[in-house]
Amino acid sequence: MKNSLLIAGLVLLISCKNTSEKEIENTSSETTTETNITAQDTLIYPEEVHFKSIRQVTFGGDNAEAYWSFDDSKLVFQSNYKEWGVACDQMFLMDAAASFKDKKPPMVSTGKGRTTCAYFMPDNKHIVYASTHLVDENCPEAPLRKNGKYVWPVYDSFDIFVSDLEGNITAQLTNEPGYDAEATVSPKGDKIVFTSTRSGDLELYTMNLDGSDVKQITNELGYDGGAFFSPDGSKLIFRSSRPKTEEAIKEYKDMLAQGLVQPTEMELYICNADGTGLRQLTNLGNANWSPFFHPSGEKVLFSSNFEAERGFPFNLYMIDLDGKNLKRVTHGETFDAFPVFSNDGKYLVFSSNRNNGGTRDTNLFIAEWQD
Repeated sequence: MKNSLLIAGLVLLISCKNTSEKEIENTSSETTTETNITAQDTLIYPEEVHFKSIRQVTFGGDNAEAYWSFDDSKLVFQSNYKEWGVACDQMFLMDAAASFKDKKPPMVSTGKGRTTCAYFMPDNKHIVYASTHLVDENCPEAPLRKNGKYVWPVYDSFDIFVSDLEGNITAQLTNEPGYDAEATVSPKGDKIVFTSTRSGDLELYTMNLDGSDVKQITNELGYDGGAFFSPDGSKLIFRSSRPKTEEAIKEYKDMLAQGLVQPTEMELYICNADGTGLRQLTNLGNANWSPFFHPSGEKVLFSSNFEAERGFPFNLYMIDLDGKNLKRVTHGETFDAFPVFSNDGKYLVFSSNRNNGGTRDTNLFIAEWQD
């Protein structure tokens, strides 16, 4: 997280990636049959040459952060869709070939507190996610603005849990004071990366699948979050808002002391899985976030509004690991984010405001990918 954001009527969910439903204004599976995946090719804009076909999965509410099981048969995602009986983001499970126009998927979180950033464990039978329910079973307040500026809350009540696919919590992985969330699992199946404030700042950490052997990965002032491992588990890609000026540093620290951050200026960073070799990947301006490795491990997909004059649209872009060959992937006029490849590299799930009838709904789409 990551953790949902509204962009003047568009939604950005605060992801693992980081997310929570907020408003941003001037923020300056493999499917089982060919019929299922090709049902709505009209959802592809003419310039979107990497999408061979596309299918809409959800049809209401704010839906985001969909992540594949290791065998690509299922996805877990977060939603605040009121018709599914939730008051804020909870976790839902789906088969990769399913869609939810007239039915509700099974909820796999407790339904208490707010949850974010669920990710499958290697056994395909458990998920890891963050929840605030131990502190308060009600949804926490979600402030949208502070001193006239768009903000994300960083709830110190978030801890990271493991659950089975029936919604039973089987383990608690973190128990430190402060924010622990945005957990994702290495494709190697050996490590979890997450964001925590246990040092006093928002830094990246890794741990074993049982919560042991916690190691700090980043150590520079700023919000480091939304991290994902490369396909071979050797690297991490993440987004960061790192203040540089004295004024920006003071503002960041003051906001964080109130459990808030401003996500309007973020760039992508890359490092080895142990934190070495850290370098900045993008220098585009505005908000560059929700990165995910291309199956080749040689490129990264991400969402950005760097070409926008009024804070939106957000579109998906692709860039090489050396920062070259930046290419626009989606061509919407509203919001595309949270791109996640299936483990076999054949499909891309992402969140979008396309085909929402002019509402603020953000839905999930699965595209058949072609390089």
